[in-house]
Amino acid sequence: MPYTIKALDESTWPAFADLVERNNGVFGGCWCMGFHAEGVDRESAEANRDCKHELVRAGRAHAALVFDGDDCLGWCQFGPPEDLPRIKSRAAYQKSQKGSPPDWRIACCYVGKGNRRQGVASAALEGALELIAGLGGGTVEGYPEDAASVPAGFLFNGALSTYEKLGFARDRKIGKHRWVMTRVVEPAA
Repeated sequence: MPYTIKALDESTWPAFADLVERNNGVFGGCWCMGFHAEGVDRESAEANRDCKHELVRAGRAHAALVFDGDDCLGWCQFGPPEDLPRIKSRAAYQKSQKGSPPDWRIACCYVGKGNRRQGVASAALEGALELIAGLGGGTVEGYPEDAASVPAGFLFNGALSTYEKLGFARDRKIGKHRWVMTRVVEPAA
């Protein structure tokens, strides 16, 4: 199915917010704040919404949104490591880190209920890579898990197979089923 990719910004915020609200605030009201430096306010989904919106206004929240017409179906969040420091398996990541940090991180991949297993996650990750190319490219890291070993509802970072299909290479393992995957993205011409 052909989808349209749009960047998360003020113009796409209403469609993003509608998807999050239709899905109970996503992961208990997180509003895709879990990987940001600010983290999740566990007391208030509204506080998470407001913080996410402020980050969007400030240009510090990046995501490739997947649209079918006017409906936002899912996204792939990305950003520089300083904006998204709270990755899963962070202790193992830091212990195994070699060299300098990547230019970009893929953080949260989310597909709304009723739209899963229809290529939305792949389109979102591919869209994130295209947006990263437009922002100058560089080394991109993601932290997917083996989908055969983890329930779909816990694949916050996406599936290992999706990353492999899009040219990412396995760098190192940082959890029982989680990998650091890397890919260099050339700047857009």
